[in-house]
Amino acid sequence: MRPNPARSHEAYDHYGVAGACGPVVFAVPHAGRAYPQALIDRARVPRKVLQGLEDRYADLLVESLIEQGHHVLVARQPRALIDLNRDEREVDLRGIQGAPWSFRGQSSAKLRGGLGLIPERLSSVGNLWREPLPYATLCQHIEQIHRPYHAALSSALDITRRRYGVALLVDIHSMPPLLSMASDTPVPRVVIGDRFGRSAMDQLTDLCADVIRRHQIAVAINAPYAGNHILERHGRPHADVHAIQIEFDRSLYLDDSLAEPGEGLAAIQTLLVTLAQQLIRELVDSARPLAAE
Repeated sequence: MRPNPARSHEAYDHYGVAGACGPVVFAVPHAGRAYPQALIDRARVPRKVLQGLEDRYADLLVESLIEQGHHVLVARQPRALIDLNRDEREVDLRGIQGAPWSFRGQSSAKLRGGLGLIPERLSSVGNLWREPLPYATLCQHIEQIHRPYHAALSSALDITRRRYGVALLVDIHSMPPLLSMASDTPVPRVVIGDRFGRSAMDQLTDLCADVIRRHQIAVAINAPYAGNHILERHGRPHADVHAIQIEFDRSLYLDDSLAEPGEGLAAIQTLLVTLAQQLIRELVDSARPLAAE
């Protein structure tokens, strides 16, 4: 059973103490399952469709890390309500009612595909909502959920960086099984993203890949997922704060329906504990010369 969080907020549950186990912070931004009734009422699709936006039960992957006292931030609110991995300006104004003329959004490929800060549509079902979201409600979600989550993440990384001279965010996600692109290439079941080296130094990305490969799991780096807003916002290698995204194929830890925890869950939990140990050792060793100066 998961220990009680050290702190609970509307936006997240906060486990452990920053820096207590080493210079690594873990986060799970897309596994929130606290669907408010107002969200269900506004949807023109069944709740099951909204749940399809989740990284289904990805928070279970970090339970062993939590039990060992690692610092972990787990989002509580569902991605259908607000996507923590999008800039707060990535808003499709067609889905917002009453936005002031001065509001300037930020376009992106994800936004154009319907998956901005507020997910608007899925190719399989079309529009998700019966009516546009009031601008005042959008602002409330940003103020009460998006900003507090990122503030908590920034604080944890800052505390860790000051203690060890270096900090690493490992952002945990899950993905649907990928299709094979070439017959002679194993289909990746884990994808590591570092914004093509912009959010973390190569040796950390390579270490993650090596650890996962030693567990006989095929890995890809930055393809098809290189990371998004969270890595762009929090990864600052020049300031000794690194950020890596890890996407796990859901068939690795869910059942055949990809709906409930499966037999492989414990193995991925163990893998993450091993990965944490290796990353901490690497970071502490690499930070020693800095601390001695």
